[in-house]
Amino acid sequence: MTAQPVPNYRQTLYSCYAGYIIQAIVNSFAPLLFLTFQSEFSISLDRITLLVTVNFCIQLLVDLVSVRFVDKIGYRVSIVLAHAFAALGLLGLGLLPYWLPDPYWGLLAAIVLYAIGGGLLEVLVSPIVEACPFPNKAGVMSTLHSFYCWGCVFVILASTAFFALAGTEHWRYLAMLWALLPLINGIRFLHVPIAPLVSEEERMPLGKLLRSRVVWLFFLLMVCAGASEQAMSQWASAFAESGLQVSKAVGDLAGPCLFSVLMGTARAIYGKYSERWKLEPFLLGSGVLCVVSYLLAVFSPVPALALAGCGLCGLSVGILWPGTFSLGSARCRRGGTALFALFALCGDLGCSSGPTLVGLVSDAAGDLKAGLLAAIVFPIALILAVLALRRTGAEE
Repeated sequence: MTAQPVPNYRQTLYSCYAGYIIQAIVNSFAPLLFLTFQSEFSISLDRITLLVTVNFCIQLLVDLVSVRFVDKIGYRVSIVLAHAFAALGLLGLGLLPYWLPDPYWGLLAAIVLYAIGGGLLEVLVSPIVEACPFPNKAGVMSTLHSFYCWGCVFVILASTAFFALAGTEHWRYLAMLWALLPLINGIRFLHVPIAPLVSEEERMPLGKLLRSRVVWLFFLLMVCAGASEQAMSQWASAFAESGLQVSKAVGDLAGPCLFSVLMGTARAIYGKYSERWKLEPFLLGSGVLCVVSYLLAVFSPVPALALAGCGLCGLSVGILWPGTFSLGSARCRRGGTALFALFALCGDLGCSSGPTLVGLVSDAAGDLKAGLLAAIVFPIALILAVLALRRTGAEE
């Protein structure tokens, strides 16, 4: 009898790394072009804001619907579809505004397509890696999520370089070039090994999952993780420009780019040394550091120190999202795909509510610092949720 070859799950892991880079392209590329869309297609800012809302709502809807269909059609089909939608959306971003009578509907159609892909990637990539037989799951998960950060940095730097060399007016060609990445990676996912996360017999029913007090604590953690991260990240560029009086390009590099670099650094460091550090105390310490970073950004009288607070926030939130994924899958082992999909849903709710709270409070107070101070409620709630988790049982 011929021995069966041992599956090479390292190739699966590398494909998942690329999956998070693709998700970073989906989420980070179009916002770099909002002013270009406004000038080239004569689109008002309120309609451009709707593009952001649609992207977010579609990904939320995918998070919710995937609870039901991913297990039925399988991980391989789902992850290939995710890449197909991302590729079609990015390709459409460069083509549809010029093909349709109203360019805005072309942009909207493209964003709907790649938002479906981005939502599926968010739901699928983490459980695919969680199912791989790697010994140090928390470290692997942290390293995996660092690639989203590196992807954001890569998109900002590569796009800035392209616009400097070719001109911003040729942005559509860059959009079509970005589409090659999900196309290539989707083909790879046709062949890499994919292990089952939880067998159908062991999987916890959705109703029972939602009755678990521990699961709801993890949902709160995901909301707070997403909100703590995005409340600062989405406003970092404006904060850098207003605090340091720098140009938009410098503001992007000193704000969201610095934030992403330090967030990715935190995830990479934890990925390397996670076997030495317990996850719950690390999450607790990260929450405390996040509170300190917000206070530094808000109350520092020196603009450079306020910017350092933004960067420190990136360092502090790095482990929150992947750490919650890892701890949640360890504490709720029979949650399966539904658990990860609901985690993604709660994380996206946080990613929306954090920046929204900052914007609303800042508008009411006429001061961006007031909005950032209000957002401190999220890391404080996260700290309380981690403390509550430490008093619960080992698993439900």
